[in-house]
Amino acid sequence: MAIDYAVLLPCVPRERIGTDSILERLKGRERAQTIIQLFRRNGDQRPPSQMGFELTRSTPEGEEETRVLIVQEMLDDAVPLDELAHHCAGCPANLTGAPYGCYGRIDYPISARAERWLLDRLPGIDQPLAWLLLRQGVQELGYDGESVRALRVNPAYFEERRVMGREMGEFVMTADQVFEMLFLLGSIRPAHAGVLLLFFDLIPRQIEADAIQQILDCKLDADAIRSQFPLQIPTGDEDDPTIHQLKDFFRALYTGWTLGVPLMLDV
Repeated sequence: MAIDYAVLLPCVPRERIGTDSILERLKGRERAQTIIQLFRRNGDQRPPSQMGFELTRSTPEGEEETRVLIVQEMLDDAVPLDELAHHCAGCPANLTGAPYGCYGRIDYPISARAERWLLDRLPGIDQPLAWLLLRQGVQELGYDGESVRALRVNPAYFEERRVMGREMGEFVMTADQVFEMLFLLGSIRPAHAGVLLLFFDLIPRQIEADAIQQILDCKLDADAIRSQFPLQIPTGDEDDPTIHQLKDFFRALYTGWTLGVPLMLDV
């Protein structure tokens, strides 16, 4: 289980296979390879065509359905990815340099350290422009964290069962609100990406009001973004796996912003 994301730059693989289908094939191939390794570690040398497992998933109606999946079929389903992988070489949305490097993920459960890291990066009242913009967004868009509470009670999603918070001066920001703001509002459009990067101190905050308005109006091209708002990912020797993956997520968010395309989310 993971938060999956992708920089939605138009390309040949996306045109021929589809964004969601690419993601499902990538996940299916990874799952198949994991199953093969598990079988091999247990001394099972059967070919993938004879390996199967049950997958249980929730339907949109809230019911559970169980399917038997054959590992070889999942590998076969991923073959079109290999046939089109050469289009990924040199793609500006390719974050890893590997085929389909425009896709990434943040694994569940989200660590408590990562939630605190996100809260600590929000602007304080000593940074009034970003702080006012955050307060306005919380009030006008109704970030209350309610949509996260059902996930919070399940240890598969969050390491910390209690809700962390931070006193922001005039209001309190909770980790649930942060998760909602980042991941539960659908695909992230370029203007929203710039604002989120500003909130989490990943682009310079020492800017004037007209620069913030340029972000909101999405009037900056890639060169202007890179020169005026360079990405500043902090280094950390004590980063845990979730924080490492969050930093990759923010790199993808910045890439989508510079390219003027959305960042797709599958939570």
